[in-house]
Amino acid sequence: MGVSNPNGLPVIKELTQLHVSSDSRAVGKFDCSNDLFNRIYRLIDWSEKSNLTHVMTDCPHREKLGWLEQTHLMGPSLAFCYDISLLFRKALMDMKDSQTDDGLIPNTAPEYAQFPHDFRDSPEWGSAGVILPWFLYEWYGDKMILSDNYEMMRRYVDYLTTRANHGLLFHGLGDWYDLGPNHPGYSQLTERGLTPTAFYYRDLQILAKTAGLLGKEQDRQKYEKMASDVRIAFNARFFDSHKGYYDKGSQTANAIPMCFGIVDDEDHASCIRQIVDDIRGRGNSITSGDIGFAYLLRILEAEGYADVIFDMNSQSEKPGYGYQLKEGATSLTESWSALKTASHNHCMLGHLMEWFYAGIGGIRLDEGSVAFKTFDLRPDIVGDLTYAKVDFKSPLGLISSYWNIRNGKLEYDVAVPVGAMAHVWIPCDNASSILESGRSIEQVSDISVSHPRKGYSILTVGSGNYHFVSPYNK
Repeated sequence: MGVSNPNGLPVIKELTQLHVSSDSRAVGKFDCSNDLFNRIYRLIDWSEKSNLTHVMTDCPHREKLGWLEQTHLMGPSLAFCYDISLLFRKALMDMKDSQTDDGLIPNTAPEYAQFPHDFRDSPEWGSAGVILPWFLYEWYGDKMILSDNYEMMRRYVDYLTTRANHGLLFHGLGDWYDLGPNHPGYSQLTERGLTPTAFYYRDLQILAKTAGLLGKEQDRQKYEKMASDVRIAFNARFFDSHKGYYDKGSQTANAIPMCFGIVDDEDHASCIRQIVDDIRGRGNSITSGDIGFAYLLRILEAEGYADVIFDMNSQSEKPGYGYQLKEGATSLTESWSALKTASHNHCMLGHLMEWFYAGIGGIRLDEGSVAFKTFDLRPDIVGDLTYAKVDFKSPLGLISSYWNIRNGKLEYDVAVPVGAMAHVWIPCDNASSILESGRSIEQVSDISVSHPRKGYSILTVGSGNYHFVSPYNK
């Protein structure tokens, strides 16, 4: 049926939309048996692609600014999906260009707009200038990234020192957009001094290690001593020895000190127990915000609570990824609750992407290794998962981790690139019952077997393709 157009106005016959993004090549693929997780993967991925342009933005439609906390907090989640080595080197150049004479790295770089107070100077954001070079060194193996950015790193840490009061910092945004009783924004469930002081400690740790690698022995000793002093001050101020956890017991308040190595050995068990009890006590609900959620996932993973991660993220009735999808989101939203007043294309809470690769896929960079020269293949087989297929083009080449459960057996196909070595964790404490391409692993000369650990047999393999089969009883 024709439409009247008496004024002869131009008529739009067709609209074509083009998605614009950085030319960072895709390096990862993920698929699993849980449909919700596959949909969450696409939800996060659309926001990653949308916010990778000339800078790492937090929304492509509104501010279009390079808010820096995302670069280091989302670093692994992004790097498993895309080669961000060049883009993030450019981000470091922006940080150096934006650094002030007194050493401050502002929350956004390039600093097109100068925001007031905490929105310009929040240590959880500015610490990208210290954490990101170290991350790029570990992930891609380029030591020059440390030497090129050492002065920026040192000047920023020295700036934080001028703002510290007896080793403690109390400025900044804190655990931004955590899920508390009020409209999200400034940290609600975690005292705002806890996260900036923790990141100050982490910066000092990294700077000391960097100085050591670069042969700056005097700096190494100086910043190691400062880190030790800050750790003591942090525990004295924020740890509740009667309750056995930090601050008011929030997920973030305990996860970050645990991840950063601040927690004393004797308090380790009570802190992880508080985290798990808080999650379970809230019906497997998330409360951590922009700053804390990545570390919450990492510490749960490290402590063997992948089942908690699964339960927390495989629901749609409480604020989180599934809830956003239920509300009609097609890209990750700024708030866990998919608030209509907040952005609907943010990637700042996309940290579950890291767990998809490192947890479900099991691809984990070894402590102290660089560029995936040695890594673990230890998939989390939890919840209703029956298979996962994960590919990652590491700096050395393709790493594949394909597993499925069928007829009471685990079949696990892995690929290890040339020049790399992998520790394959098979959930079977009887190594003699594990087969590789139909042969007992005891008959395969280039596979070594470690002592069983926590119900796993650990197989060390070099480059090549392997097909493992073992009994599996959940």
